[in-house]
Amino acid sequence: MSRPSPEQLTRWNDQLRPLSPAEIVRWALSRFAGQAVVSTNFRPYEAVLLHLATQVQPDLPILWVDHGYNRPATYRHAEALRTRLGLNLQPYLPRLTPAHRDALHGPVPGPTDEAALQAFSALMKLEPFQRGMRELAPAVWLTSLRHAQSEGRAGFGLVSWDDNFHTLKVNPVLSWDDARMEQYLREHDLPNETDYFDPAKAEAKRECGLHAAWGRAAVAAVEPAP
Repeated sequence: MSRPSPEQLTRWNDQLRPLSPAEIVRWALSRFAGQAVVSTNFRPYEAVLLHLATQVQPDLPILWVDHGYNRPATYRHAEALRTRLGLNLQPYLPRLTPAHRDALHGPVPGPTDEAALQAFSALMKLEPFQRGMRELAPAVWLTSLRHAQSEGRAGFGLVSWDDNFHTLKVNPVLSWDDARMEQYLREHDLPNETDYFDPAKAEAKRECGLHAAWGRAAVAAVEPAP
């Protein structure tokens, strides 16, 4: 789809603000029928949006970048949700395996080395995500972004245009805090993941680049692996 005007984005945000996450999901999936994806990394509370979305469209493509550095509990959680919800999982992998990357570049960077973290994220997370978005070509991208996750996300809108991936981004659970997410999990008997760690972030409240302006430049600098 073409980039909506600021006025259109404002109208959509005003229209959706009083609605529940389930209603926001239905709005997005009906307005952009057959042109939507949900992204996930199977971190804590991801089951909420996956459940909400697949209740409306069971075959909705679920874009997952498996960078290969997930903990065993995360892989078990991903498989449990895939089976439980019948997820149409679309996994995208980096062009390098973790062992190959580590041999060339050394251990995964720590939180104090911002330049190295951005390079790691671009190679192992942003590039496969961009490849997935290009191949799936969604008009709308549903995410689990929430205001409570970080100060940087506190100003996000329910609907925005994403310059990194050139698509409309919709955040149905944006206003929910952890307690409300936990309540939804209990109400629907859904599992949660409590052992998640994202090496592309290194810290929980740091951005990996998917939802940050620097991500576009970082992934553009990635050289395709031979």
